[in-house]
Amino acid sequence: MLRSAGLWHFCRRLGAARVPAENLGRREVTSGVSPRGGSSSRALNIFDRDLKRKQKNWAAQQPEPTKFDYLKEEVGSRIADRVYDIPRDFPLALDLGCGRGYIAQYLNKETIGKFFQADIAENALKNSLETEIPTVSVLVDEEFLPFRENTFDLVVSSLSLHWVNDLPRALEQIHYILKPDGVFIGAMFGGDTLYELRCSLQLAETEREGGFSPHVSPFTAVSDLGHLLGRAGFNTLTVDTDEIQVNYPGMFELMEDLQEMYRNEDGSVPATYQIYYMIGWKYHESQARPARRGSATVSFGELGKINMPEEEKSQ
Repeated sequence: MLRSAGLWHFCRRLGAARVPAENLGRREVTSGVSPRGGSSSRALNIFDRDLKRKQKNWAAQQPEPTKFDYLKEEVGSRIADRVYDIPRDFPLALDLGCGRGYIAQYLNKETIGKFFQADIAENALKNSLETEIPTVSVLVDEEFLPFRENTFDLVVSSLSLHWVNDLPRALEQIHYILKPDGVFIGAMFGGDTLYELRCSLQLAETEREGGFSPHVSPFTAVSDLGHLLGRAGFNTLTVDTDEIQVNYPGMFELMEDLQEMYRNEDGSVPATYQIYYMIGWKYHESQARPARRGSATVSFGELGKINMPEEEKSQ
């Protein structure tokens, strides 16, 4: 079991941003934030980006921000694990929606040469966690990336794209700024996130009002992620899911009615977070490609009949 602050425990279930080269070893802040109220013209604006910026700035200024960062740090570590699974180094990488640097703290300078940490909230960038990697902090809205084409070897993003109004366009921009044979590794909240809370609210509101309205922002379906990545130009796609359950210690963390409906034997109240992890590569001619359809010379039914040399069998 993992613990955070002694309160919760986990149960696994466009133009370039110009930064002088001599400044890459220390933390600098450059700006690429969209104009106030700015958004993609083709997107339905479900999320207020200005309000999201204020929320993240407020959270980063709290006296004990690490007390509430347990989920972000856990997902950040799992994204770092996926980076280490790739047997290569990345001279230039970008963390999009980095917050206080929840991924960078788990990476090392042998894997990442230089790390751009980009976020919409300046307070998060100013209070970022320590890392051994040379970093550059960039104040930027995830919906408007100020980087040139073919800039980064690696782009990562942890739990930030959930609040983007135009996800297809955001993925297209990520693909645009990646170098050929560059890779994107991201994480988003899945559709079963907080199902205990949502079911409880629906039951309570239906009983009292005769109907219910949504109280949780919409989620992307896992079946859509592969399509969105492919549409953005990515190939060699991987999408997998994970669940993290957080058990809150008492009624002060959730409403009293929820505790009575969905309480554990120890009196804690569960909240499940479903996480979608996605990996996509930008095309390069050196990448392995599937054989042409119909080019196989042996059928699956005949594989058991193939005679192998004795020395290969013994190995």
